[in-house]
Amino acid sequence: MEDKEISQAVISRLPRYFRYLGELRDEGVERISSQELSELMHVTASQIRQDFNNFGGFGQQGYGYNVDYLYHEIAKILGLNQTHSFIIVGAGNLGRALGNYLNFERRGFLFKGIFDENPDLVGTSVRGVCVKPMEELEQFIHENDIEIAVLTIPKTGAIAVADRLVNNGIRAIWNFAHVDLSLPEGIQVENVHLSDSLMKLSYNITKFSKEKNQG
Repeated sequence: MEDKEISQAVISRLPRYFRYLGELRDEGVERISSQELSELMHVTASQIRQDFNNFGGFGQQGYGYNVDYLYHEIAKILGLNQTHSFIIVGAGNLGRALGNYLNFERRGFLFKGIFDENPDLVGTSVRGVCVKPMEELEQFIHENDIEIAVLTIPKTGAIAVADRLVNNGIRAIWNFAHVDLSLPEGIQVENVHLSDSLMKLSYNITKFSKEKNQG
């Protein structure tokens, strides 16, 4: 299959397909149709077929999809058949919570280090990983072949720290700092604003309440 540009909308749905297929696999389901998957995921069957056709289809006429095969193929597309080493910059509540999240390892993301500038946090431990001072950041990245950095620091320092990370070989940043990062081409950034999800939830609650009252 020739490489082609896949829309971000399709890519954003792949982890959800992967999660549902993993659950089906764990339940012993061997095959599933696009219609059955549609009913589970509340995505139209035609959308599912269109999404999978971007990568070759995977299904067989009259058979549907082999769950185990499709699960592993999506894992390959997402790069989950490889391991990726990551560090966390910021050992506050959020950083520590992410460091304690065991599911990262199950997906091939290896938690290698955590850093903070607060001397009261340096030397403490997160799941057996010692919090190191920021002065050791560059050396640690080079010595441990770190690809990904997770930023859980205040926005005031996030841009400067992101530049340090990129200048020392970090290829991707999962950014929880409350500022959108603009980095050189080729550096992958996923900006996560937790409050945005809450505001979206607030909108939907308000909208539902208005519709209920009008009804």
